[in-house]
Amino acid sequence: MLLQLHVKNLALIREAEIDFSGGLNILTGETGAGKSLLLGGMTMALGGKVSRQRLREGADYALAELIFTTDRPELLKKLEKLDIPAEDGQVILSRRLSGNRSVCRLNGETVSASTLREVSSLLIDIHGQHEHQSLLNKKKHLEILDLYAGERLSPCLKTLKESWDECRALRKSLDQTGLDEAERLREQSLLTYEIQEIEEAHLADGEDEMLEQTYRRMVNSRRIMESLGIVRQLCEEDEGSASELTGRACKELNTALQYDEELASLAEQLGEVDALLADFGRELSQYMESMEFSEQDFHETEERLNLINHLKAKYGRTVAAIFASAKEKQERLDFLQNIEQRRSELEESYTQAKKKLDVNCKTVHEIRTQAAQELSGRMIKELKELNFLDVSFEIAVKETGEPSALGWDDVEFLISTNPGEELMPLARIASGGELSRVMLAIKTVLADQDAIDTVVFDEIDAGISGRTAQRVSEKLAAIGRNRQVICITHLAQIAAMADSHYLIEKNAEGGGTATHIRLLAGDEVTEELARILGGAEITDAVRDNAREMKLLAEQFKGKTFQ
Repeated sequence: MLLQLHVKNLALIREAEIDFSGGLNILTGETGAGKSLLLGGMTMALGGKVSRQRLREGADYALAELIFTTDRPELLKKLEKLDIPAEDGQVILSRRLSGNRSVCRLNGETVSASTLREVSSLLIDIHGQHEHQSLLNKKKHLEILDLYAGERLSPCLKTLKESWDECRALRKSLDQTGLDEAERLREQSLLTYEIQEIEEAHLADGEDEMLEQTYRRMVNSRRIMESLGIVRQLCEEDEGSASELTGRACKELNTALQYDEELASLAEQLGEVDALLADFGRELSQYMESMEFSEQDFHETEERLNLINHLKAKYGRTVAAIFASAKEKQERLDFLQNIEQRRSELEESYTQAKKKLDVNCKTVHEIRTQAAQELSGRMIKELKELNFLDVSFEIAVKETGEPSALGWDDVEFLISTNPGEELMPLARIASGGELSRVMLAIKTVLADQDAIDTVVFDEIDAGISGRTAQRVSEKLAAIGRNRQVICITHLAQIAAMADSHYLIEKNAEGGGTATHIRLLAGDEVTEELARILGGAEITDAVRDNAREMKLLAEQFKGKTFQ
């Protein structure tokens, strides 16, 4: 259940906090007061899309936070898997927008927006203001049926998707065997040439790096030898070189050592320095000798490096990449050289995979057909409770014979709202108000199926009035007996059924405009119902009507749910 919504710096809302109760929570207010902003705050906290332009003018950030309490095992298990504790079953979803940054948190832990959406899907279901229009699209019918089928269908759909991916991959490989003879021979010839070009180079791993280092030394050999010559002179050749001076120092120190043995340690250290200089001189001479190379050596190194760079430009940026390219080309060449045999093997594999796909499509079709019969029966019951007095409803599940990742079924909702009329596609005969009620019936059935604790309806009353509005209010009250319902409405019949009634109002404040939300009590509820009923002028007669409407609603709930 949703315990609290906290929104800060979102459009007209400077800061608002609502403590929701169980049962039917109703939100009303003048058009433009900010009812949609509250829903936007919910959507934001649940990880949905929200425009940065919705930030309150002058604010550095916007914040939306939802606090839930739940005991659903699958949700608690999900949180445990994410290593996020839920003390006493409390779940806090929050999201902060600032500039181009969005920070999402789940029980204080930073998570991605997709994780917020995944977790929130187990906590709350939101029916948007125009969502019923999606029923005009048959793809939505398939989605709804599959949601209803739930766990019966999910494993089969997963298997079907795997079969579809396998078939598609085999079909792609099979299509690649459809080259004409001339094209196949041309490709074989090119591949043979490219493989031979790589093989004849006799490349070795790391050869390019070694050659580049050698080439760099050769190109810069003159400058290197000039520097090393100066080093040799300073260290060992010239009069007064480091080696000569160190040798003289050793002799003098050894002479002094004859008179004082305490100089032994110093003499040993200086001897080590003299030995190091001698070793350095030998290694320097060896290096300088290695720098001697002929013009032919330089030319061969340059040519070899040019060859490797040429192969890199054609086949890959490294020697390893060139080897990988050669392997791929060899595999393709083998495929082309044995294309007839390969085509035969692929055709056999594809035939078997297609049979498997058809079996999976058939299984999914049977599950959907059974689920469609069940859902149709439940929909008729719900629609009759929503003032469709003589309604027929059917979900047609037809095999198209054209498989896809979702099977080969074409699903369509059919309805007849008057006696004697034949069933027709929902999109052809349903008005806006009828679509709203059909969607409410669907949401009711799916909520029962998923046991979602909180259901939100944004203006489910679109296009309805009179007795139909009364039946919709009764249905919302009935849903509110088993789960939490939050409903934004403009109809007094629905508002009168509230267990908790909140008023959203917009006021001038500090040279600007701000939206506030407060819980109504006592006569405030009557006054708000009278405002909805009375329009421009609220008379005593309108207030009496409002009081009577609230009284009748309480009597209905008392008799129906006692």
